[in-house]
Amino acid sequence: MKTSPSLLAADFADLRPAIEMINSSCADYLHLDVMDGVFVPNISFGFPVMKSVAKVCRKPLDVHLMIVEPQRWIENVKALGAEIMTVHQEACVHLDSCVSRIHAAGMKAGVSICPATPVETLSDIITEVDVVLVMSVNPGFGGQKFIPRSLDKIRRLRRLIDDSGSKAIIEVDGGVNNVTAPLLAQAGADMLVAGSYVFSANDPASTIASLESL
Repeated sequence: MKTSPSLLAADFADLRPAIEMINSSCADYLHLDVMDGVFVPNISFGFPVMKSVAKVCRKPLDVHLMIVEPQRWIENVKALGAEIMTVHQEACVHLDSCVSRIHAAGMKAGVSICPATPVETLSDIITEVDVVLVMSVNPGFGGQKFIPRSLDKIRRLRRLIDDSGSKAIIEVDGGVNNVTAPLLAQAGADMLVAGSYVFSANDPASTIASLESL
């Protein structure tokens, strides 16, 4: 299992220790949740903070834009050195165009879907994307309770990917912990985003390692 710990759950008063922990851990990515207070009912951090994070972080950046008009910020995300840029299906009027532009900028293109969005809405673009990020909580806040029906959604997405010949990986964000993570692995997830579970642990690096072992 790949992991992408979310910086959203770190101590914003002093991010460097959290980033250094990620650097020294076996995590595959650092997940950056960008919220605008419009698409989701919260505001997290913007590009000035992410530029500072990128200077310190040695892991590839996995940037998740929970914002309206995410296509406006493709070049800014690229300038961070991000490997993955994920946008929401619900926020993109012209999703195919946005995915093409992310690829043209040299990044992997991710598409995220909220809990009430069926995986079938991605059937016409599934072969074009590199990552599908399934939200297993409603986006906007960390520490929420996992939505159980997400497991069936992941199984349906796994079938869609396999049947289409897509190379997309399945990433899951929301309520990931020691109970839900094995279930997500069994359902077909390839990468887990974990915020509160990692950063509230006594030994965050070991917690990441436990997820990686699934």
